[in-house]
Amino acid sequence: MICFGFATVPRSLADAGGYTGAMTLAIIVAICIVLLVLGFLLPRLSIWPQEGVDRTLGAGQKAGGHAPGPLGKLLSKGFGTSRRATNKSASAGRRGRGKLPL
Repeated sequence: MICFGFATVPRSLADAGGYTGAMTLAIIVAICIVLLVLGFLLPRLSIWPQEGVDRTLGAGQKAGGHAPGPLGKLLSKGFGTSRRATNKSASAGRRGRGKLPL
């Protein structure tokens, strides 16, 4: 047990923040891979999952941007970078499919 002022918090809850950055990165990479494969295999049907991911990350980017000053820019930057990466991945899958000689 760790004591913060008058409240005691179990150690597992106090130490929970160790892997959040790595997990977020792994989730974004997995989404990029799924969008790349969908864009290659089903180019027309991959637009809807891409728009869903784009809308979700766009909402996070917009919410982060409402913070005042440089903090807003800092909070929205991660969402914007992830959004750009997922869009680039999906369009790369569609471009690769378009270059096939079929």
